Amino acid sequence: MNQLAYTFGIIGNVISLMVYFAPMPTFCQIYQRKSTEGFQSIPYVTSLFSSLFWIYYAVIKTNSTMLITINSTGCLIQITYICLYIFYATRDTMMQMLTMVVLPNTIVFILIIVLTQLLMKGGERTDAVGWICMFFSLLVYVSPLCIVRKVIRTKSVKYMPFLPSLSLTISAAVWFLYGILQNDCSIVIPSMFGSIFGILQLMLYFMYKNAKENGDEGREEIIAIEDDRDG
Repeated sequence: MNQLAYTFGIIGNVISLMVYFAPMPTFCQIYQRKSTEGFQSIPYVTSLFSSLFWIYYAVIKTNSTMLITINSTGCLIQITYICLYIFYATRDTMMQMLTMVVLPNTIVFILIIVLTQLLMKGGERTDAVGWICMFFSLLVYVSPLCIVRKVIRTKSVKYMPFLPSLSLTISAAVWFLYGILQNDCSIVIPSMFGSIFGILQLMLYFMYKNAKENGDEGREEIIAIEDDRDG
């Protein structure tokens, strides 16, 4: 690994750590209200399994210490988030999450490890796992967009926090440069799309953030007029 790639790897680790900690205000809110409300679990579950696959990829490929360190940390953080989410979710939400998201992903992860170890060797195995990592990384970048329909419908960004969107976009851009320097398409391709999706998400945030504020001001004016009439 050359010095420039190593530098971007360090920067990528630091920013990715910020990405993992970015949802903390959301979970503080969940803890305070004792409810998951309208927040989605999909981004955290997909992030967990993406990290697991990247660790597997880094283990079977050389010179991938940067991937191992950040994704190991990410696994621990995402597991904590998921446990908190399950604890405060309603029974129906919890069962839906476990049966439709967690269980299938776990089965797929185990099957992929077993099949790639038994049926593939050397570079073929690394390439196959690399493609799988690309797929899950794309899911991580796309998963926050699952709330987009709700944002557009309600014209509110309440359930699409700004900090995770911003940090994820910056992280994608840095890992894109790292992937180019390492000549690793498994990192370059998902990071490129992650940057694009992140920018679109930020644009959506600012668009409906202003709409929400204008809506709030309008409601406040109506309430004030009604109060004057009552008086």
